[in-house]
Amino acid sequence: MALSKVKTDKSDAKAICEYGQYTELTLYNALSEVQSECYQLFRLLDNYIKHRTALKNKLQGEEVLGIPSKFAYRSLKRSLSHLDKEISSLEARLLSLVKQDQQQQLTLLTSIPGIGMKTALFLVVITDGFTKFEKASQLCSYVGITPTIRESGSSVRGRSRISLASDE
Repeated sequence: MALSKVKTDKSDAKAICEYGQYTELTLYNALSEVQSECYQLFRLLDNYIKHRTALKNKLQGEEVLGIPSKFAYRSLKRSLSHLDKEISSLEARLLSLVKQDQQQQLTLLTSIPGIGMKTALFLVVITDGFTKFEKASQLCSYVGITPTIRESGSSVRGRSRISLASDE
C-alpha cells in the first residue's frame, strides 16, 4: 500500500493498477495431465503416510497400555498392511509418471550423494522439472529451508519465519 494510512476500494484499485503497470507479470501455465496427476498422488501419499504413522503410534500405544484386544490389534495390523500396499502402489505410479516426463532430471538428482528417489521425485514434481523458479534462492524459500530473523535494535524482535523469494 506504499505506506498509505488510508485503505479503501479506490486506493486498493489504484495500487493494483500501479502494480500492473510497473511489474512484468508472467503468464499462467496450466498443469498438464501428468503434472496434475503427480500433484494429486503426492497429496494422497502425504495423507496416507500421516495416517500410517498414526496407526503405528496407535499400535504402540495399545501395547504400552497392557495386553491389547486381539481383535483391535489384528484390525490395526490389517489397516496398516493395506496402507503399506496403497503407498507402494502410489509411489510406483508416481515414479512411472515422472520417468515419462522427467527421466533426465530424475537421473541427475539421484546421482547427487544424499538425494534418494523420494526426494528426487518430490523436487521434480514441485518444481515442474525445475522450470518454476528462476533462481535457486527462490526454490530454497519455497521449500522452506531459508529461515530469516527480523530484528531492529534491542527492543524490537520479530518472529522468525520462512523467507520469501521476494526478500532476496
